[in-house]
Amino acid sequence: MEKVKAKKHLGQHFLKDESIAKAIADTLSLKGYDEVLEIGPGMGVLTKYLLDKPINTHVIEIDGESVVYLGENYPKLKDKIISQDFLKYNINEVYENKQFAIIGNFPYNISTQIVFRTLEFKHQIPEFSGMFQKEVAERICEKKGSKAYGILSVLAQAFYDTEYLFTVDENVFIPPPKVKSGVMKMTRKEDYSLPCSEKLFFTVVKTAFQQRRKTLRNSLKTLNLSDDLRLDTIFDKRPEQLSVDEFIVLTQKIEADGV
Repeated sequence: MEKVKAKKHLGQHFLKDESIAKAIADTLSLKGYDEVLEIGPGMGVLTKYLLDKPINTHVIEIDGESVVYLGENYPKLKDKIISQDFLKYNINEVYENKQFAIIGNFPYNISTQIVFRTLEFKHQIPEFSGMFQKEVAERICEKKGSKAYGILSVLAQAFYDTEYLFTVDENVFIPPPKVKSGVMKMTRKEDYSLPCSEKLFFTVVKTAFQQRRKTLRNSLKTLNLSDDLRLDTIFDKRPEQLSVDEFIVLTQKIEADGV
């Protein structure tokens, strides 16, 4: 079969540099899991290096043309190609509550949604690595005090240790994207349970950053905090001034307030 044509509406940019594909595959530690799921394999440039590893590889691909290409060119993937949308698919149809890693050269138009979906299944995903638009990869790994630090940074780092690994130029893709790319990795924390309501934590973080220029006293008004709590000095700060641990403390204070 001829090579797959990249489809703009799917955000496809096929990696052509084998050394980068191998480097991404090698970010996996293979510790604490026996399964890996590659999202958006395209023509399998990364897949081939995963198939060489002592791990059970599945791929999930929404593009029918890519699914046919993978089936014809990678016999080891027989019965291991999931022709579905990762954002909507129930992964436990394959994994049945097993531990598995996620990897991929992620479509940039849904990359942040992939991270949020991963957080929903964090109890099953000890490791996550792959390629994003450079700014998104940096944002996931950013620390407090930066303009790039935001919802994605705090929520990812609440449960995972994040690391920006390396930058990838535009010219190693077909077609080349208009931005640089970045490879990052998330390793689940040994204790990834929060000492506060997880649902409230998500609400506090998202609400705070929706009006990031305001102090928390103003941005969190909709949570109907008591007047006494609103006097706490933590509410003098803006959201990007709080570390992940400080957001947890903030959530504990709000929880104790009866929200």
